[in-house]
Amino acid sequence: MLRLQQIKLPLDHKEIDIYNKIKKELRIVDETKFSYKIVKKSIDARKKNDIRIVYTVDIKIKNEGRILKNKKIRSVSLVSSKKYKFPNKNTDLNNRPIIIGSGPAGLFCGLILAENGYLPIILERGKDMDSRIKDVEQFVLTAKLSTESNIQFGEGGAGTFSDGKLNTLVKDKFLRNKKVLEEFVECGAPEEILYYNKPHIGTDYLRKVVKNIRNKIIELGGDVRFNSKVTSLMVDNDSIAGVIINDDEKILSDKIILAIGHSARDTFSMLKDNKILIEKKPFAIGVRIEHPQELINKAQYGNSYENKNLPVADYKLTHHCKNGRGVYSFCMCPGGYVVNASSEENRVVTNGMSNYLRDAENANSALLVNVTPMDFPEDDVLAGVAFQRKWEELAFMAAGSNYNIPVQKSIDFINNRISTEVGKVKPSLQDNASLADLNECLPYYVCDAIKEGIAAFDNKIKGFGLDDAILSGVETRSSSPIRIIRNKDFESNIKGLYPCGEGAGYAGGIMSAAMDGIKVAEAVTSK
Repeated sequence: MLRLQQIKLPLDHKEIDIYNKIKKELRIVDETKFSYKIVKKSIDARKKNDIRIVYTVDIKIKNEGRILKNKKIRSVSLVSSKKYKFPNKNTDLNNRPIIIGSGPAGLFCGLILAENGYLPIILERGKDMDSRIKDVEQFVLTAKLSTESNIQFGEGGAGTFSDGKLNTLVKDKFLRNKKVLEEFVECGAPEEILYYNKPHIGTDYLRKVVKNIRNKIIELGGDVRFNSKVTSLMVDNDSIAGVIINDDEKILSDKIILAIGHSARDTFSMLKDNKILIEKKPFAIGVRIEHPQELINKAQYGNSYENKNLPVADYKLTHHCKNGRGVYSFCMCPGGYVVNASSEENRVVTNGMSNYLRDAENANSALLVNVTPMDFPEDDVLAGVAFQRKWEELAFMAAGSNYNIPVQKSIDFINNRISTEVGKVKPSLQDNASLADLNECLPYYVCDAIKEGIAAFDNKIKGFGLDDAILSGVETRSSSPIRIIRNKDFESNIKGLYPCGEGAGYAGGIMSAAMDGIKVAEAVTSK
């Protein structure tokens, strides 16, 4: 099979144009039959007056050798179709493996184990998807927070209420990435995620996909249990022996995977009490910023911004500040919403979310500033958690102590004053937001970096420094504040206990967490 890269076509091209372009590039002059499959699709918008769609395609054709020998044909190579292969099919385990958490890491660890006959048990502290959605909707309407069923906790993990981005920078010679995407498609995601350069499925598709993965695990003999919070570990001679659920029920196993999320702070404390080795790690905090999506589209696409063949525009921005901090955009949600992602009483935290169509009025993104253990120097390994809580509590109070989110116009944030009204940009939280001064909700060095970053980003995206842009705070859960130490075999200092995914400090998004879950499934069955 041949792979042809850099097929560039105008925005309004038709499908037959791809076929004809392949014929031209491969110099096929006769009626030789061939078929092709798109393996990558991206947008080249560097020239605003000539935006192109760029394809990579795999081609089945006779006489491949003749084409490869033609030195005039560029960007073509010989490839073979490969799939992910589980390496440990014949390993026996003494007990059914237990997975704590049903986020991407836990689900894909469980799926791989179930597909290979290991009958995993997944324990999720929160509720099933449908019940969880009802609890989140109830929180929006009544401000009554469920600390076990919210945007952070429940089936699918925190990523369920997000933009559903499926891209990652993790190198992947073992095809775990491909395995994850193929499973998403099999479970209901659009097939385009297999070849889009920046694939996403939105929170609406993601909810359906997560439920289908759960059902697949159960069909393969696994168990998925909700409202099952692991409150303690059973340890015998530095080896794991089982778990205690809801301070009552015991389940024995010598293989336990810690696929907890980055907000499982009470579980972090439990692990510390059980002498599990944990270390502080850097993370980032900041705010969400909202602009009109049309402004971002115009800035990125120029006069072509209304072309229906263009995806909703996004951005990725970074800046090194004078105070030595880095400020950057994170989890950018085109045509999305800012949401209240609180999970603890008397604290508020924001996140971003989009549906598949990304058709809401505003674009939003986190603007984050890196913080390090030097910013929370206490000896306690959970000092980063205390640091997060401090700013979440201040945000809660700044907005009226009623679970509203504090919001502020960009110009007022820059000038250290409370906004008296919103302007042209309406906060997507609307009735669940209160005007406040976000300078009071974050460290001064974070605020200084964000202000400098907004000015720098305005030079990259015209209009980013819009006076009426809305800031919401605080964003503190971009990644875990701890890392649970694991060795080259993926085990913690307790034999048989496998830290995994984002909460354990080894991933940063849906795809990297899912891939880490697959790696841990391989490690669990390698002995």
